[in-house]
Order: sequence, then C-alpha cells, then structure tokens
Amino acid sequence: MMANESGFRRSHCCPTSFRAVEQGADKYIEGYFATFTGTYELWPGATESIDPHAFDGTLQGDIRALIDHETRLVLGRTKTGTLTLRVDEQGLWGSIHVNTEDSDAMNLYTRVQRGDVDQCSFGFDILDEKTECREDGSVHWTLLKVKLYEVSCVTFPAYENTSVTARKNDLAGMKKRALDEWKARMKGRLQNHGTQTIDPR
Repeated sequence: MMANESGFRRSHCCPTSFRAVEQGADKYIEGYFATFTGTYELWPGATESIDPHAFDGTLQGDIRALIDHETRLVLGRTKTGTLTLRVDEQGLWGSIHVNTEDSDAMNLYTRVQRGDVDQCSFGFDILDEKTECREDGSVHWTLLKVKLYEVSCVTFPAYENTSVTARKNDLAGMKKRALDEWKARMKGRLQNHGTQTIDPR
C-alpha cells in the first residue's frame, strides 16, 4: 500500500529511553528515536510496528531534532552536524549535540539528566506499509518505508490526533473497499446465476 493519502505528516511514538551525556565541555542527548522490536498501540485493537528497513534511504535528508514536535524549538539538525542519526539492529539511534547557549536546549538536557523527560517520537510520511486484518477483529500496520522529517524528545509519547485520525480513515477506507468488492461479486453472481443473497450489513 502506497501512502500518505491523508495529506499530512504523521507521528509515531516510542517509549524508549534517552540519556544525558557529558564529554568535556560538550553535552549530548542520546538514545533511540524508534525501535524495531516494539508494537505500539494507537487505540484498542489497532497497533503499529516498524520494519527494520523502514528508514533505508531517508537519513540522507535534512532532519531536525525538536522538543515535543515544536518547529520553533530546534535542538539539532543533520545538515549542520548537530544531530547524528544511524540505524542498527535495534532501531533508529540519535545523538543531539546540545547548544549550551540555548536555554530551551539546556532546560531539556537537565530534565533528561534528572529522568523527567526520557521518551521520544518522530514525524514522517508513509511511503509503503503492510496492513494485517486479524481474525479477532484487530488490525496491525507495519511501516515498511517512511520519509523522515524530524525526531522529538517528548514529555508524553502519545500519538497525535492527526495520526490516529489518519489510521481510522485508513481502516474505514479498507472496510468500504471490502464491502464494495463483496457487492460487486454478489452482483456478478446474481447476473450469472439469477440467485439471491443478503447484504452483510
């Protein structure tokens, strides 16, 4: 399935841990912005996970590190070398070189150091994904390929309303297509055999 049909950027939340690192006069915030082993719940019965190749080819872009997805609170940027990103077997790892002259960055660094802020999220567009509708009625999406725009240190690793709405729209669209396909099949059978059937709704 090729996406993003919703027309807006989505976010994915990862309850992974950061740490504050001090190397001489330099300070860093380091940790995983995404992991490949976790399954993340959007709402009861709907989950999402990340394929280990989802970030292939996207880390060459100009990616920002933000605080709580706020575009005015930039912590680092790959273009300037103040944000370093790499993928390993565990997930997407990042290191932010903290600007000690930026009060917002230093406030965050202190909160990470104390353990008050230790989780993350990232903003992206979906380029390819897999959908699994299970027998128990639940649905699971696997992100196969994404366009990454930003990574964020967040206070609460919650999915944004836009992301949940997008997924619910995806699910509604899937159900509508399945119903339309069923109706088309039944119509064909009626035309070919003259039999009657009942609408499943």
